[in-house]
Amino acid sequence: MVIIRRMQRNEDSETAALAIHGAGGGGWEWAVWQRVWHAQGQTLHAPDLMPADGGLAQTRLADYVAQMRAAAAVLSRPVLIGASLGGLIALSIAAEVDASALVLVDPLPPRGVEPRPVLRALRDDVVAWGSRRRLASTQRALPDADDAARLHAYRRWRDESAAAMRDAAAGLTVVVPRCPVLVIACDGDDVVPTAASLALAQSLGSEFWRYDGSHVGPLIGRGAAAIAARVLEWTHAATLHTKPSQVPLETE
Repeated sequence: MVIIRRMQRNEDSETAALAIHGAGGGGWEWAVWQRVWHAQGQTLHAPDLMPADGGLAQTRLADYVAQMRAAAAVLSRPVLIGASLGGLIALSIAAEVDASALVLVDPLPPRGVEPRPVLRALRDDVVAWGSRRRLASTQRALPDADDAARLHAYRRWRDESAAAMRDAAAGLTVVVPRCPVLVIACDGDDVVPTAASLALAQSLGSEFWRYDGSHVGPLIGRGAAAIAARVLEWTHAATLHTKPSQVPLETE
């Protein structure tokens, strides 16, 4: 058992959000969300996950976690938002950085949550999603996006560390955060089973939203702006009305 320290919210401070993208993507995936949040006077940071000093082939999931822990540490009780691999990273640091709320979009689940995600092409050192990208495969992956969004994504996919993805496939043991949590799942997700997202939401005691969309549809699909606005409304309500208390949390 691990006892997480009591969280106290500073009602007088503005809460910034840190959005963490998924494997093979970048901070560009959050551009729609940033426009929606900035229009309401809210700050949403969306940094890129960067390779370790040894290069992409030597990058591990722990390197990405350390980067986002450092990015969150300079913010005061940030709202953490993560998609896919970024969701697992956000969940893994939420308790440590004293997040005020946590939003997980089609997240790769932590250890112990079933069914496990379908992760392919992890035998080499680098997954060549960027260098071998194809417009046709991008179009198939984003049936809920318009042509402009598909082309935008196609031009920006990047290669990914296979070691980091293998680490994610094995799962991380995480400390359950005590802040309000929202899990969003898409029925058209061909990477993370909807059942896994539901099981994660149940294990976290979180709110669960379900959409008919692709794996990254909530970020860059036709409905992304509406989802971003709804999430912003949820974070406002969650951070204003939650009254946290000291609770024991299992790490296994």
